[in-house]
Amino acid sequence: MLKKLFGKKEVIKEETILAPLTGSVVQIEEVPDPVFSQRMLGDGIAIMPTDGTVVAPFEAEIVQVFPTKHAIGLRGKSGLEVLIHIGLETVALNGEGFETFVQQGDKVSAGDKLVKFDMDYVNENANSLVTPITLTNGEVVENFTVTEESSVVAGETTLIRVKIK
Repeated sequence: MLKKLFGKKEVIKEETILAPLTGSVVQIEEVPDPVFSQRMLGDGIAIMPTDGTVVAPFEAEIVQVFPTKHAIGLRGKSGLEVLIHIGLETVALNGEGFETFVQQGDKVSAGDKLVKFDMDYVNENANSLVTPITLTNGEVVENFTVTEESSVVAGETTLIRVKIK
């Protein structure tokens, strides 16, 4: 008996989100901005970076690169959407101190370089370097766990494991 294989869509039931930055882990409720600490943009975790390079945390499509280069939205094969928001109140920098390497519609693999930012400039001119990583479409999330590590390495350390509905 032959199985019909054409037209079947691969169903992804789990996403592993790697650390997009190297640094120290900060719980989302400890982020000094209520938009993130109160999970208004979704649940997640944050990183206080020790390096100014942001990499793709999983295989995804770039769905948004903010004109101010301070934030990037990605969508994985499962439909999970992740926002990486570099620093707090960094939108006011109008892209100064940031360089992007991707644009909307690009497909990326885990570890691909997304953004490079000048840590000294951002630290001096924004409220904080702390970088929230949020799951912005929680309706597709069955549950998730965050790392218990206190420090993470970009593109290497598992940051969040997400079970998809």
